[in-house]
Amino acid sequence: MQKQITELKLFQLNKEHQLLKQCQKGDRQAQMTLYEKYAHAMYQVSRNIIKDEMKAEEAMQDAFLSAFEKMNEFKAEVTFGSWLKKIVINKSLDYLRKDKMYQNTESADELQLVEETEEIDLSEKIEAVKKAMNDLPENYRIILSLYYLEGYDYEEISEILNLSYSNSRVMVNRAKNKLITLLN
Repeated sequence: MQKQITELKLFQLNKEHQLLKQCQKGDRQAQMTLYEKYAHAMYQVSRNIIKDEMKAEEAMQDAFLSAFEKMNEFKAEVTFGSWLKKIVINKSLDYLRKDKMYQNTESADELQLVEETEEIDLSEKIEAVKKAMNDLPENYRIILSLYYLEGYDYEEISEILNLSYSNSRVMVNRAKNKLITLLN
């Protein structure tokens, strides 16, 4: 059974490798196949950063275009998904900067308290966290998305957001505290 799983993984890796080679040659069908494979996950990455669904989708699509234009730069030092995710995050942050939505200050009118009762079931708690995340100031929502949802550590966050390492740690802690405040 383990051997079959290993063979299946190797087959899938080889298939994706061939698909990537076709994309590097400009094959539109291969690009569409790759887009269909990763679009949903990359949209979620973008949506975690950008509140507006349309802008998140636009940023994600621009990231794919950029990735297809830079396919020859992909050296397989990391997985294609990781390489693409970094492009999506950067494009999403660019969109925020362009729209002047990316701010480092808190705004009281952006915050809403989430009511909790002792008998909230798990789905209600998840919805409360999602709502509270959306109510956070942009900079806090972005940094918590990168930390909790995308799994980046402080050092990676500092590189992505052009912050010092200590600044990224402070921002994550402040964002966590603000989220806890909103949830309470």
